[in-house]
Amino acid sequence: MSTVQEKIDLMRAKQAKVMLGGGVDRIEKQHAKGKMTARERMNMFFDEGTFVELDQFVTHRCTNFGMEKKSLPGEGVVTGYGSVNGRLVYAFAQDFTVEGGSLGEMHAAKICKVLDLALKMGAPVIGINDSGGARIQEAIDALSGYGEIFFKNTLASGVIPQISVIMGPCAGGAVYSPALTDFIYMVKNTSQMFITGPAVIKSVTAEEVTAEQLGGAMTHNSTSGVAHFAAENEEDCIAQIRYLLGFLPSNNLEEAPVVETGDDPNRMDEALNSLIPDNPNMPYNMKDIITSLVDNGEFYEVHEHFAQNMITCFARFDGKTVGIIANQPSVMAGCLDVNASDKSARFIRFCDAFNIPLLSLVDVPGFLPGTDQEYGGIIRHGAKMLYAYSEATVPKVTVITRKAYGGAYIAMCSQHLGADQVMAWPTSEIAVMGPAGAANVIFRKDPNVAEKTAEYIEEFATPYKAAERGYVDQVIDPIETRPRIITALNMLASKRESRPAKKHGNIPL
Repeated sequence: MSTVQEKIDLMRAKQAKVMLGGGVDRIEKQHAKGKMTARERMNMFFDEGTFVELDQFVTHRCTNFGMEKKSLPGEGVVTGYGSVNGRLVYAFAQDFTVEGGSLGEMHAAKICKVLDLALKMGAPVIGINDSGGARIQEAIDALSGYGEIFFKNTLASGVIPQISVIMGPCAGGAVYSPALTDFIYMVKNTSQMFITGPAVIKSVTAEEVTAEQLGGAMTHNSTSGVAHFAAENEEDCIAQIRYLLGFLPSNNLEEAPVVETGDDPNRMDEALNSLIPDNPNMPYNMKDIITSLVDNGEFYEVHEHFAQNMITCFARFDGKTVGIIANQPSVMAGCLDVNASDKSARFIRFCDAFNIPLLSLVDVPGFLPGTDQEYGGIIRHGAKMLYAYSEATVPKVTVITRKAYGGAYIAMCSQHLGADQVMAWPTSEIAVMGPAGAANVIFRKDPNVAEKTAEYIEEFATPYKAAERGYVDQVIDPIETRPRIITALNMLASKRESRPAKKHGNIPL
């Protein structure tokens, strides 16, 4: 009969085998590709010494194709919980050194357990994907595992923040769990996502494309918009995720943490009075305004490389997290298009789900015209923005810096879509359309068209008509913008607004 010490030694030996994953050779191959192992990633992500691993000894039950002879330490995925900046977070990391990180029935069960725990405890969950895909030997059991993960991702959506991290291949059905989560991080040159890989594409359509061109980090950050953040390497990626979590509440029943930033809430910036060009057709960089307004000029941009005519970012005002949606006049004149509408609608809904107030900075000449946009469904996509803003019940503050024309004026969180406070700079032009175009319609038969147009611009290319109707609450000196926003957000902190009872609305997807 074994002694107690022998039993303890046996446990330690079993743990040591699990900890080694796929073995020294495979770990070295992983490192050679510029990738960390699953446990190295977990230890770097969590506060030092806080990571608790769960289900170390789970094994597969597959007996097909000689699998009964294979031992897969940890079942190819590391799961557990720990602290990030002192707050509870759950995570799983696929282990590429064990059978290519392939997903089987028990691998999926480990992931589902972590998702269940995170949901019960109201804590964020981080999924690190590095996998060759479904474990083909397990056939339908692997597919059922994916399906169960997708179902739990959907149940958790809007309840706890879910962040997906692509740190290797992520192909086929595996891409849909990240797609169902709130944010996707990718690492340049070492991560790819695609439904069908280059070899299959070549055999079906004869197209030749590399894995990086097809589904690399910058493809999905700039072209498809599937990913929200691109990291230079794995260390940078993990640091960025920890930074993002600092802006977010742990769940939908909490507020985001308040941070002592040391920036005076009454600070004013003289530079704002000269930032808008005298010529209304000249661009300027909206990020200069954001930098001036937010605490310490610090903000974290979401979808930085996608639909750059729209800026979406997290920042703080007087230490409190705010989600900012801003037109970017220096890209496509800040027009709204299909991609900008999708980008902003998704961001608005995330902020609303997690009690993060919304600040909209408006300088928009309209929706982008053209057959590409109409055929691409700009009506349907633009409607997503209208829907998202109207549905949102968090505090909504809007500042109009310059142009706000037509349907785009409404879409950028006007009072008509439920903005709680609308402020306008004296440089703002709130109108049905650009004043020159409007005058051309109204006075086209008038012999004094030039004179009448000048009068029209003087009268209507201003914030005062909207202010006369009460659609603009305050016309403000640009230098006062930061304190006015903070005062408005403090006033709105106790906002309570409900929507009609329903199962859910039908957003124009």
